[in-house]
Amino acid sequence: MNWIKNFVRPKIRSILGAVKRDVPENMWIKDPDSGQMVFFKDLEANQFVFPGSNHHHRMPAEARFTMMFDGGEFEKLDAPTAAIDPLKFRDEKRYVDRLKDAKSKSGVEDSVQAGYGAVNEQFMVVAVQDMGFIGGSLGMAAGDAIIAAMRLAVTKRCPFVMFVASGGARMQEGILSLMQLPRTTIAVQELRAAKLPYIVVLTNPTTGGVTASYAMLGDVHLAEPNAIIGFAGQRVIEQTIREKLPEGFQRSEYLKDHGMVDTVVHRHEMKSTVSRIARMLTKSDARAHEVGALVPA
Repeated sequence: MNWIKNFVRPKIRSILGAVKRDVPENMWIKDPDSGQMVFFKDLEANQFVFPGSNHHHRMPAEARFTMMFDGGEFEKLDAPTAAIDPLKFRDEKRYVDRLKDAKSKSGVEDSVQAGYGAVNEQFMVVAVQDMGFIGGSLGMAAGDAIIAAMRLAVTKRCPFVMFVASGGARMQEGILSLMQLPRTTIAVQELRAAKLPYIVVLTNPTTGGVTASYAMLGDVHLAEPNAIIGFAGQRVIEQTIREKLPEGFQRSEYLKDHGMVDTVVHRHEMKSTVSRIARMLTKSDARAHEVGALVPA
């Protein structure tokens, strides 16, 4: 009996434990619209679009770069170094500890990353705001990264594309976070002065102070299907105006119908659409002036 308890049972437990550890936690993922369970690798291969419902799932920054740049090859920009926790902020935990956790989980320095490379044989700078890093919030480091990426586009004389996803300004940095709104606006003006295209892609969600600054200053505004786009939340607006908001309010399709978004683009068509718009705005391809070149079929 002791032999079974002391040797056989621990051996079985160790084998089962090893098997359990080898199974990834995110092997399957549930479609929020249909409830269907989808194999994560299949979702990843489909550019994080659920095949059944066409729901556009949150897409990591690296996957965005792979989707956009030819052959997935690009030069990643080094983000400028920003001051860490100048306000010594603390709520349930210290802000410096939140940053450490976010960096270790994501493997990146902050919420905005940028790269330079060819998109359908046209060179451009692409920046991506990642919700996976403290809700895609805008702080000093993210603001510096956006400005550096825009200025690189000016130096390279190429279009600038911004994929936006954010809950707004980063409250742990207070007024220093809010100052990134005018700073990035000035960088947009530098793009405009250089007569370079600024293409914004609004993804789910794009909210808060980000919507009040660079997210709405593009030459062309594209949006992914059914993305939430707005400044304040729907509940806050309803409580303020004491009225029920329309169905689909703050969704991509509603904003397109009301002129806030130029067109809604499926993720599978995003690369070709962005490249067509860039060629049209830079006049690098006369065919881009054809009627309907802006909106994918």
